[in-house]
Amino acid sequence: MPEKVHTKFGDQAGQSVAQSTVNTSSYKSSSQYAKVAGKSNDLKRSRDGNPKATANTKPDQPPTNTPNTKKQRTNFEPHGRPNATSLPATTARTQKNSGHLGQQRSSLGKGTTQAGHTQKSKSTNANIQRALKKTAQELEELRKNLPIWSKKADIRWALRNNDVLLLNGETGSGKSTQTPQFLYNEPWCKKQTVKITNEEGREEDVSVGGMIAITEPRRVAAITLARRVAMEMGSYLGKEKTPGSVGYSVRFDSVTPLGMKIKFVTEGMLLQEMLRDPHLRQYSAVIVDEIHERSVDVDLIAGFLRQLVHGSKKGRGGIPLKVVIMSATMDLGGLETFFAKPGFHFKYKPGKNHGQDLFGVLDHLKSKNAQGDSGSGSSPSSSPGSGSTEAYSSWEGISSSDESDSKDKEKTPITNGSRVKDITGDSPSMEDIKESRIGLFDGDVAESGVAVEYVEGRQHDVKVWYETKPSADYLHNVLQTILRLHISEPLPGDILAFLTGQEEIETLQAQLEQYASQLTKAVPRMKIMPLYGSLSAQAQQEVFEKVKETRTRKVVLATNIAETSVTVSGVRFVIDCGKSKVKQYRPRLGMESLLAKPISKTSAIQRAGRAGREAPGKCYRIYTPEDFARLEADQLPEILRSDVVEAVLKMKARGVDDVLSFPLMDSPDVVAMEKALVQLHSMGAIDDHGTLTETGKNISAFPLPAAFGRVLVAAAESDCVLEAIDVISCLTTDSEIFIQAKSEADQESIEEHRKDLQHRQGDILTYLNTMQRYAAENSNRNDWCKKRLVSVRAMKMALAIRKQLRQICHKQKLLAEMPPQDPQPVDPISEERAEVVIKSFLKAFAIKTAVLGPDGAYYTSVGRNIIAIHPSSVMFGKKVEAIMFLDHVFTAKSYAKKVSFIQANWIVGALGI
Repeated sequence: MPEKVHTKFGDQAGQSVAQSTVNTSSYKSSSQYAKVAGKSNDLKRSRDGNPKATANTKPDQPPTNTPNTKKQRTNFEPHGRPNATSLPATTARTQKNSGHLGQQRSSLGKGTTQAGHTQKSKSTNANIQRALKKTAQELEELRKNLPIWSKKADIRWALRNNDVLLLNGETGSGKSTQTPQFLYNEPWCKKQTVKITNEEGREEDVSVGGMIAITEPRRVAAITLARRVAMEMGSYLGKEKTPGSVGYSVRFDSVTPLGMKIKFVTEGMLLQEMLRDPHLRQYSAVIVDEIHERSVDVDLIAGFLRQLVHGSKKGRGGIPLKVVIMSATMDLGGLETFFAKPGFHFKYKPGKNHGQDLFGVLDHLKSKNAQGDSGSGSSPSSSPGSGSTEAYSSWEGISSSDESDSKDKEKTPITNGSRVKDITGDSPSMEDIKESRIGLFDGDVAESGVAVEYVEGRQHDVKVWYETKPSADYLHNVLQTILRLHISEPLPGDILAFLTGQEEIETLQAQLEQYASQLTKAVPRMKIMPLYGSLSAQAQQEVFEKVKETRTRKVVLATNIAETSVTVSGVRFVIDCGKSKVKQYRPRLGMESLLAKPISKTSAIQRAGRAGREAPGKCYRIYTPEDFARLEADQLPEILRSDVVEAVLKMKARGVDDVLSFPLMDSPDVVAMEKALVQLHSMGAIDDHGTLTETGKNISAFPLPAAFGRVLVAAAESDCVLEAIDVISCLTTDSEIFIQAKSEADQESIEEHRKDLQHRQGDILTYLNTMQRYAAENSNRNDWCKKRLVSVRAMKMALAIRKQLRQICHKQKLLAEMPPQDPQPVDPISEERAEVVIKSFLKAFAIKTAVLGPDGAYYTSVGRNIIAIHPSSVMFGKKVEAIMFLDHVFTAKSYAKKVSFIQANWIVGALGI
């Protein structure tokens, strides 16, 4: 549906402002799409799963000529975690009793000599299976109503004939949940035994395929989607090694049932699997979801998948790997060009996707007007790039300053990095893009080797309101807008406000809760719910559920975590501050900072779309139309604005010798790559020839940042692995271990109760004390945490990470034997032992050191920049000869966080100067 744009009312209630309505979204479809899609699908194909060429087929009905497929189960909602209020009765009962079922389930699959126990186990198993099957059947009709259901046969057919599929599924189409279910029963998705030649030159039999991996940018999305798909398929998803079709794997948490066919993973976890198995032999297909977010990990995954698709398949016994790339807003032209057969786009050079013109729709529009084309299109009569307008692919128009002849320049207008404008002056619409692809290929096999499918979303009208003038304090405007909407707009209708980070969310939450306590009984109650990455998994899941309380409006304060993947149920109103925090690498400082930056137009459209997922809604942008026009079309990829040391290490670990020439969609600056190589060399991860060392291999094996992996290797050399694990466990939780005081009274109480934890040598040893004393607590750990204002949830997660890191270190022989179970008595660390632990961290963080200058300020060892100790550190206000810091934040000035005291002469040895 077209997006409506209005001028926002002024700040004073009752002020009237004229409204103007224009079409600004190039992503929304119109009724013309049905006509175009019908033509694109009206192909005569043989049976065995192809779309049927019938003009009267309803879009919401599944194809009837798809043999050999199991009865599909349904999806109750395209996005969002199931909850008892929105599911059928059986589903609600199943969820309510999930804990009981989990306990019963623990007995499944275990033999018993007692006939009574065996019979009870079988009976319990049968009851669970019946409940799961009934739930799936109840959800089936809802699943069939999803927009993507009508594309089921097209998606299956495209991958039978091509190895790569680009799926542009608009918001709410159901692509994340349904695509893997369409494919897991395909003929090519069967486990096969093949012969390969191993490294020793001998032939051996190996299994290839049988599973589909789906990557998600965030762990909350991976877990939530896995739970939903498991419910739709009637599959049990539990902790034990019990049979099931769906599982997930995120950092330090994994559920992998026996016989698993679909596995949701975070991008980082798939990269870890690629390091262990470069050929991804256990998978028949990899689905990359939400690729438009363009994290460093997803760029690396895309590069490795490109190699697997077009490179030698000997490592997979000749069996191809199917790749599906999905997004709601990404320009698929660049992706098609990137994944196309080598040489198909002869002018394309990997590494320069961002900011290039990959639409080329203008040529199609001009040709259509000149020839009076009705949009039916025709098959290409010559090869791409031959000069013929009809043969010219709508995706081949790559703006480039090198080696472009005059004919090419006439054909492909250059727009200084912005998208091509059509003949009416507006951005090309989704209808134009879809229509321009019709007739490009006469058959089922894409000429480029890449199939493209579009799925219209289940989207309602969204009216967008802008500020009439720039806002001096957007946080205050967000507060006012929330209160005004709550008082003036009737229920139902929850509010979703986008902010930049946890600090802003907590500030606004405190203000709203204060106002909510003063509301009269005539006004509905407000339920304020935060949503950010470091929030507990349970708290995040509650946000996606419908409000159970009567006459209550849910107000969700979220970071950009709420932009994609999972729907926040009940939202009708979105408030967009127009900013988000992004990583920004500062080469002069040699450090990364989280800075608040304007979002892209793509993100703005995504945010507005959150209001129209379930019903018509409104979006209030806390910025002017002029501000929106100045936004970049797409967010700058993370790999172009961050430290790439992790990316370089992963490439080296996967066997890439020349990282500078590795085909990425967007290649980092050469200087950034060289600095990463120098840093890895200083850590001992690569040798003088750039080859990965044994230390580097050990570092890359940990599901940790490279620096922490180096600490563990150094700790093993100094026999302090257990201490290093304790510290790193606290540093790698999703949220801070220590809760900051909100008043002076709280601060005094904290200082009094944390005396037994704080160490005079800094934060590293303070974290060590905290973990050791928490693990040794044998009475009530929750009370122990609350008394010291330590996060209970963070400590529970740190304890789980500690357990897994111990297992990994033992497996890698960094630990001779596993330590005894907790709780164990603990003694204060000695001065000598403390020095050994600090020096282990210095092996990895030598460049993050600073020395005290004559003026009393700290100057970094690399770059000689002034840096101050953050108030949250136990070293705040202290003057010592030198410090090491593990983290850096830039606000009003540069702050060092997680600081420890070191001796200045240690730096010389660590840096090798």
